[in-house]
Amino acid sequence: MNELPQQLADGLALGALYGLIAIGYTMVYGIVQLINFAHGEIFMIGGFGALTAYTILPDGTALAIAIPVMLVGGALVSVAVATAAERFAYRPLRGAPRLAPLITAIGLSIVLQQLVWGLYPGAKNPVKFPEFKGDSFQIFEGLAISRADAFVLVAAPLCMLALGFFVSKSRSGRAMQATAQDPDTAKLMGINTDRIIVMAFAIGAAFAAVAAVAEGLDKGQIRFEMGFLLGLKAFTAAVLGGIGNIYGAMIGGVVLGLAETLSIAYVEHIPGMSQFGGGAWKDIWVFSLLILVLLFRPQGLLGQRTADRA
Repeated sequence: MNELPQQLADGLALGALYGLIAIGYTMVYGIVQLINFAHGEIFMIGGFGALTAYTILPDGTALAIAIPVMLVGGALVSVAVATAAERFAYRPLRGAPRLAPLITAIGLSIVLQQLVWGLYPGAKNPVKFPEFKGDSFQIFEGLAISRADAFVLVAAPLCMLALGFFVSKSRSGRAMQATAQDPDTAKLMGINTDRIIVMAFAIGAAFAAVAAVAEGLDKGQIRFEMGFLLGLKAFTAAVLGGIGNIYGAMIGGVVLGLAETLSIAYVEHIPGMSQFGGGAWKDIWVFSLLILVLLFRPQGLLGQRTADRA
């Protein structure tokens, strides 16, 4: 139990990372009812875009200066790829049966992963990413927060609150809500729904880039395949929180991160469960939690039951 504060802090940081990526899934699904399985690769590409921006800087540039440049560079690349995918891969299939864009998203995910693997120098192996230097922040005895965890714990709530304010208060945000509720009526009311959909893809991609920078700063490296499992867990977080709900995506991510961290630390200490503990079983417990939630609350933690839109 002495380790509980540290485990909770680690789980919150991991959950905030999942939540940042999950927002991209939930925004796109909330507006166009599309599960963008290529979003994990958008996250991965944001990491490589951020690294490219870092390599352009002069040697010895302080990380405090480099991080904003990496965030901008990663976001620009992620947004460019996401909006191009919407325009050329998803928009032509908007009126098609739902299975067609789903298969397209899976195919696009593989294509983007292989393009980075084949074209980015050295991407066949893990690529070194800049790391924070210095000791962790010692909050009190038994609780220390690394600089990378502190970064994501600050960035994730700020991004979520900024998005919530944008959606609820701005003209474009209200247009986004109208498009999500009924795109045909929104179009009749003069809303450019194509622009709104592109905006949803762009915002989700920018948040994924922030998450990619946080992941790189934490691990000290990025990989061409890192978007697959993290993207799958982020999608799980979006479903867990109630897909289509921005705050639900972040809460789902936090629940998922806490479940993963606590299962690694404590399951093996439960009598009769020693063989089911440790990192090897963490994904099983995470997805078991999702199944339980969906059995008793199919709409997710913050989701609402709605009629299926034709």
